[in-house]
Amino acid sequence: MRPAAAAATARAQAQELGAQPTAAPSSGYAVAVLGASGGIGQPLSLLLKLTPGVRELRLYDVAPTAGVAADLSHIATPARVSAHSGPDALADALYGADLVVIPAGVPRKPGMTRDDLFNINAGIVRTLVEGVARFCPRAWLAIISNPVNSTVPIAAEVLKRAGAFNPGRLFGVTTLDVLRANTFAAEVLGLDPEAVSVPVIGGHAGATILPVLSAASPPVQLPDDRARALMARIQDAGTEVVKAKAGAGSATLSMAAAAARFAASCLRAMGGDSNVVECAYVASSLVSGLPYFASPLRLGPAGIAEFLPLPPMNGVERENLEAMRGELDASIKKGVDFVANPPARK
Repeated sequence: MRPAAAAATARAQAQELGAQPTAAPSSGYAVAVLGASGGIGQPLSLLLKLTPGVRELRLYDVAPTAGVAADLSHIATPARVSAHSGPDALADALYGADLVVIPAGVPRKPGMTRDDLFNINAGIVRTLVEGVARFCPRAWLAIISNPVNSTVPIAAEVLKRAGAFNPGRLFGVTTLDVLRANTFAAEVLGLDPEAVSVPVIGGHAGATILPVLSAASPPVQLPDDRARALMARIQDAGTEVVKAKAGAGSATLSMAAAAARFAASCLRAMGGDSNVVECAYVASSLVSGLPYFASPLRLGPAGIAEFLPLPPMNGVERENLEAMRGELDASIKKGVDFVANPPARK
């Protein structure tokens, strides 16, 4: 798609969202973490307790959350922490929440792919999003549970069936891909990672993760073999952590940091900051034939304010985009089909 046409499409899509801004209480926002006792949920909850703009921090899990909540409540920040455990407590955790973050689900183990997680995590996400649709349908919803390429379409289909789907407020959190790209590119360039910005588009698994190194700032100018190696490391970074932890978990700490950054960006946008740009996996028409796609977005009080045009790509990057279409499309369809033809609930 030509840059001018892409920009026009992006503006039109954002205008079609038609959402009303989230009300901005002077004392902050209510944030619910679903899966708060897990490997991502606990460090994420800690970081959110330290995040400006959080008025209430509601911790939900099927496992006990009282201990985590008590521990966090001793930290001297304004956010009030509450514990909610078990299915019967989901309503209290969600009612009137402004932002819901879902890290719930089983983690990856050595030898597992994100698709291996589907059969378990798909049902978890479906159940939790049904609660969101019922108890806080206007909330912004950030999905961490893998495989994100499928769980975001699952969430969308659940919300559609409940009449609560707002495409401008549903996000698959791909921020970790961006942080990894910035970090690894900075290592190659000998720079501070905070001084490097690499756009990452596509999806959130393997070859669907497409770091656009040619559009990085500052430019990443490498021989082809080194550029391919850098891209492969970014794409396989999750597996790198799983192997290093040797069965003891997945990328929990870095994912928590990435999710906390994304959540903080959402809260800033809700509060009226007009200069909030993040990459996320969302319902999109930027790439023909792929109804969900990760790309840079400008956030505003109502959710997605603008789909920024895709970054310019070199020939290899365009080839990689075309090559990963089939995998991403299959993951999207898998999520949609899960809701259309659901397996029996256990």
